[in-house]
This record gives sequence, structure tokens and C-alpha cells, in this order.
Amino acid sequence: MTTTSDQASFPGQRAEAEAPPDPKRWLALAVVAIAQLMVVLDASIVNIALPSARDDLGISDANVQWVITAYTLAFGGLLLLGGRIADFTGRKRAFVIGLLGFAGASALGGFAPNQELLFAARALQGAFGALLAPAALSIITVTFTEPKERARAFGVFGAIAGGGAAIGLILGGVLTEYASWRWCLGVNVPIAIATALAAIPLVRESRAPGDRRYDVPGTVLATAGLVALVYGFTRAAEPGVGWSAPSTIVLLVGSVALLAAFVAYEARAKNPLLPLRIVLDRNRGGSYLIFLLVGAAMFAMFLFLTFYLQQTLGYSPLKSGFAFLPFSLGIIVTAGVAAQLLPKVGPRPLMLTGLVMGTVGMLWLTQITPDTSYWTHVLPSELVMSIGMALVFIPTSSTALVGVGGHDAGIASAVLNTSQQIGGALGTALLNTLYASAVTAYISDNATSPADVARVQPDALVHGYHVAFAWGAVLLVVGLVTAAVAIRAARQDMPAEAAVAV
Repeated sequence: MTTTSDQASFPGQRAEAEAPPDPKRWLALAVVAIAQLMVVLDASIVNIALPSARDDLGISDANVQWVITAYTLAFGGLLLLGGRIADFTGRKRAFVIGLLGFAGASALGGFAPNQELLFAARALQGAFGALLAPAALSIITVTFTEPKERARAFGVFGAIAGGGAAIGLILGGVLTEYASWRWCLGVNVPIAIATALAAIPLVRESRAPGDRRYDVPGTVLATAGLVALVYGFTRAAEPGVGWSAPSTIVLLVGSVALLAAFVAYEARAKNPLLPLRIVLDRNRGGSYLIFLLVGAAMFAMFLFLTFYLQQTLGYSPLKSGFAFLPFSLGIIVTAGVAAQLLPKVGPRPLMLTGLVMGTVGMLWLTQITPDTSYWTHVLPSELVMSIGMALVFIPTSSTALVGVGGHDAGIASAVLNTSQQIGGALGTALLNTLYASAVTAYISDNATSPADVARVQPDALVHGYHVAFAWGAVLLVVGLVTAAVAIRAARQDMPAEAAVAV
């Protein structure tokens, strides 16, 4: 998944466009592309390595989702601030610091002796990723000032994102199966350090002019509110806690209060982290909500399908990586078709078709059993969902910028990607809670003695997957309704450039 930068890349763009083209710009693109490849590889590698890491460190079913959500929550929660830091302090400087920090966090996670340190390392990865990713895209924006060259550069960037996910699935399987899940994190270290060293002579420094104050209170309120919300979902999944426990209620109520305070503060802040004018537009607001819901469903789908392949069907990590390849390839192929159809039919028909297909694919997964074949259930659902998601991602990336001026184009793109990451964190936490509760309830209802637990556990796990996939389908249906009601942009309203989001 790629991300984009904050709006500050754009105000100073006119002055930068008047400068002569950077003679090292294509080498700089190669450096940025390698960094993007590393970030994308990390996401898909960790998914494949998750069952092995869980077993090695003794992570509970309720807590295993933190390996994913610690990263996505930090990444999504700090992405807007990371974009501002990159633009204000220097994009090259932020890029190099982000790479070195990502390397250090990856090494910490690779050596983690317990789940607590692993979760902390993943959160650090997310925080440095939130600095690295917008800096990378800002560098492309200010380095390639000629429209055709910029389009080509972003095309390379997008191809890296799509292809990198597929490569990560295979690499994650190889490293986990033949070395250790720890190498799935450790592999980032030499890549990040080498890329940082290459960036020093090849990437040109640039900064945005104007007001350079940071919205620290807004960042604290938003991040604290989201962490409280995710932790509240997680507490509800823990044995003996549940939704009605005082600690769960306090966390959930506290999260609502913090997020409400964030909105109230942003409405009157002089230099807001999230200008409310960006999200209050009908088309843009609908686009962000769709990406949040799709992110929630898709992140959770990858989590539970990974568990099903490895702990129910008995797939090795490498075989699991290959099993996910059709999904990545389906998105890559269909994205090109969707991009050609968008100016002809407009965004709404593509979104509606894609969300229907995504829902069908998700419901298809509710038919799996401990004995069903990959070829009759998993593969068809992956293909249907991948085609559907490409039909959603491409038009939504454009409607997120409808009616946005150059000053707000970066922040509008950043909110789209933030929505996806936050949706992934919240969806993974919520659906993991529903999954864990369903497994526990199934065992309680069907095991008549302690000896029966082992007998019913395979069916209990699959029942939990059914519940998670069914709720994932519900999220996509809500996205479908949102697209039908909120998106009114026509094909002639589409901006010349879409948000960079995969």
C-alpha cells in the first residue's frame, strides 16, 4: 500500500518548477522506488510470518492482531504530521531519517524476545514509515516538474507498490520457512541503510515556504483517540473481559471523547493537522469513508485467510505466499483496465461494481470448511475480490481530489491514505475481537468435556473465520451504500492527477 504527502509540497511548487530539472532526477527516483519497495515488502512479508511469530513468542489470539495494528495505527495516525515535518524541515532530511529509523525499528523487532517488544518495534516502524512515505512522494513531486515526466515517475512508483506486494508474499514465505520469521523484519535493515546512503548524494533537498507551525495538540488527540478505540476492541476479546467490562467501556467512551475533541480543536485551529474543509465535501468525504471501510475489510481478510491457510489447511509459509499471489496480480491487471474505463464511464459505476464484487468474494470465504479446496473456494474469492478492489481503488483515488485546489491537493491525498491505514487498524482489531469471541463461544457450546476441546477446535477456528469474513462483507456493503449515496462526481469532474493510493 502506498501513501502520499502532505499539502505543503504544493505551495512552493511554483518556485521549484522554475528551477532547471535535476540532472540526477532519475537516479533519485530509483532511490525513492527502493524505499517504497521496502515499505511494501514489509507489509506483505509480516502477514505471511505472523503465524510463526505468534507461535514462537506465545502471543494470544486476542493480541496477535497488534503485530499488524501497532504498525498501521502509528503509520495512519502520524501520516499527516509526517508529511508536514518532511515539507517543513526538509524532504531529503526526513527521507534519510525515516530510512534509518525504519532500519533501527526493524532490527529491534527482529531481535524481540517477547510480544511487548515486538509490538513496540512495529509501532516504531509505523512512526518512521509515516515520515518516510510522504517524504518520498514529496521528493517525486518537486523533482519531476514536467507533467509527462512526473506521470512516468508516479507510474514507476505505483508499479513498485503493486509488484512489491507480490514479491513480498514470496520473500516472506522463503524467509519464514527456510530461515526465521525474524528475518522478515531484519531484511529491512541493510536495504534501508544502503538506500539512505545512496540518497545523500543523489536526492536534492527542498522545503516548503510559509507557515511552519505543527499541530501537536491535534496529533495527540487523534492518535490517543484511535489507540484507545483499538485497545478497547482488543480488551473486549480477552478472556473474562468482554464488551460490558468497565475497562472496555472506559476505553471506548474515552476514545469517542478524544476524537470529538480532535474535531472541535481542528475546527478552530489556525494551522490544523486536518482542515475540515477537506473532509466535509460530499465526494471527498465519501471517498475517505469508502477507503476506511475497504481498508478495514481487506486488512482483516488477509489476517484470517493467512491463519486459515497455515493452521487449518496446513500450508507452509512459502505455499501461503504463492496462494495469495492471484490477489496481487488481479489488482495489478485490473487497475490498468479501470484507469482506461474511468474517463469513459465515470467513477460511480466502477465503485459500485467493485464493491459488489468485493462483497461477493468476501461472502464466498464464509463457505470454507476444514476440508475445502483452495482451488474451489479461496482462489475464486481472491480473484473476485481483487478485480473488485481495483475497480474501487482507481476511481476513489480520483474522487478524493474532486474540487481540490493545488494548495490542498497533498493533504487530500494524505487523508485518503490515512483513512485506509486507520481503517485497517480498526477493522483488524474489531474483526479479531469478533473472531476470538466466536471461537470461544463455539468451543463452549460444543465441547462437553476438556478432552473434547481438541476435537472441536478445527471447526471452532473455521467458525471464527466465517464470522470475521461475514462482518468484513458487512463493511463492504456499508461502503457500497456510501458510494451510492455520497459519490456524485461525473467523468468530466475527474482531476487531471489522482491521489497516489494502492
